[in-house]
Parts: sequence; C-alpha cells; structure tokens
Amino acid sequence: MNAMIMSGSWRPWRIAMWCAAAILLCLPWAAMQLYPEADVNWTGFDFLVFGAMLLVAGAAVEIAVRMSGSGAYRLAAVIAVGAAFLQFWANAAVGIIGDGDNPANLMFIGVLAIGFFGGLLVKLRAAGMAYVLTIVAVAQLIAGGIGWSMGYREAFIFSVVLAAAWFVSVQLFRKAA
Repeated sequence: MNAMIMSGSWRPWRIAMWCAAAILLCLPWAAMQLYPEADVNWTGFDFLVFGAMLLVAGAAVEIAVRMSGSGAYRLAAVIAVGAAFLQFWANAAVGIIGDGDNPANLMFIGVLAIGFFGGLLVKLRAAGMAYVLTIVAVAQLIAGGIGWSMGYREAFIFSVVLAAAWFVSVQLFRKAA
C-alpha cells in the first residue's frame, strides 16, 4: 500500500473519499451501540445495501475523475453523483412520497434512470451530460410537483433542492465542454 501511495495512484482526495465512505458506513453501527434510544436498528442487509451504494457512488466519482482533467467536469460529476446518491438513499430508506412502499416513489427511480442511461448514451461527454442533466432536473421538478399535488409538499421541496444541484452540474458541464 505504501508503494501505491508513494507512486501517486492513491491521491489524497481518493484516500479522503474512501475514508469518508467507511466512516459513513460505520455511523449507523455507532448510533446503535452508543444511542439505543435513537431507535436505529440496522440489519446486516441494511449495511450491505448502504455499503453497495457507497461503493457505486465512489466508483462513479473515480470514473468521472479519470474522464477529464477539467476541474469543472470533475466538480459537476461529484455534485451529480452526490445528488443521485442522496435521492436514492432517501427513497430507499423512507420513501420521498409517503412511505417506502408508495408506488409513486418509482418516479424518483425513473429520474435516476434518465440520468444513468442518458449518461451512457452521451458517453459521459461534458456537452452531452449538460443536456442529460437538464432533462433530469426537469424530470425531478415534475416528480416533485406530482408529489405536491398528492399532498406531499416536502417531496417538492426535496425535488427543488436536488434540481438545483442538477442545474449546478449542468452549468459546470457546459463550462467543461
């Protein structure tokens, strides 16, 4: 490992990112041990799913960093991956509209699917990603608006925050292009 660190393949940002992921994975366990009154009751499956989510997000950031030397591209990708991670996590944990079993929550999975398949379609190129994430942001707002119409105003507020992140990524991808 020291040889890898010395050779430059393990940059400080990579070490920080993967350490942060490990710490995030340990937080629910620590909460269960130290604060039983917090009612955090994760199973092994919960840890496995969350670990897989962190692994996918970290791998996506690693790929993005290798795609371009542009700081704007890298930051755009980190923001987009972070927004996607937050949306998936919220949806998987408790659901964005009502509880996790509400079928309306599938709209938010659809938003992420647009981003994923759109990104593949444009081969993660900056100009294409700007267009894809514009569509993702609009889809996010539509899904949130539908949530609002169903009486879940917090779904719309959450969607506005995520759409803002998508739009910031759009601007950064345009700059990178």
